[in-house]
Amino acid sequence: MSDMLNDERLFAEHSGRVKPEWIDVNGHMNLAYYLLAFDQGTDTLLHHHGIGSTYTRSTNCGFFVLETHLTYERELVEGEPFRISTQILGLDAKRLHYFHVMHHAEQGFLAATNEIMAVHVDLAVRRSAPWPAAAFASLTAMADAHRRLPRPPQAGRAIAMERRRAT
Repeated sequence: MSDMLNDERLFAEHSGRVKPEWIDVNGHMNLAYYLLAFDQGTDTLLHHHGIGSTYTRSTNCGFFVLETHLTYERELVEGEPFRISTQILGLDAKRLHYFHVMHHAEQGFLAATNEIMAVHVDLAVRRSAPWPAAAFASLTAMADAHRRLPRPPQAGRAIAMERRRAT
């Protein structure tokens, strides 16, 4: 698989299988469950950097998504395995911009992408807060490694319809 979105240098520790309850009337994985699967991929990423649910419970700090953008490339159906890989596109003292890709775990095709902008938050005051030093160092190391990767072609896209000329 030569697809740059399938690059082995990406963070790729989350996988799953399309559950029966995730199937919609069209016979494929419903859009809400793509977002759920990507959110689980985010949980895996945060846990890897020491800022998962245990961190949130012990520090009263967490992670809020500010914006998300999904693209659907090819459908998944019940029982199919998938894996989610993540590339960090940007990082600062409080925010993280990252990009998930979902591939069919056996056939390798790209099923969907999810671009996310999120912020670290002090839950006591519900305001953004700087990353803890260890998490920031860990995220920075990953971001530095990912900076050398090509930017995903789906990143930064916006939804729009071309205007048609009146005839």
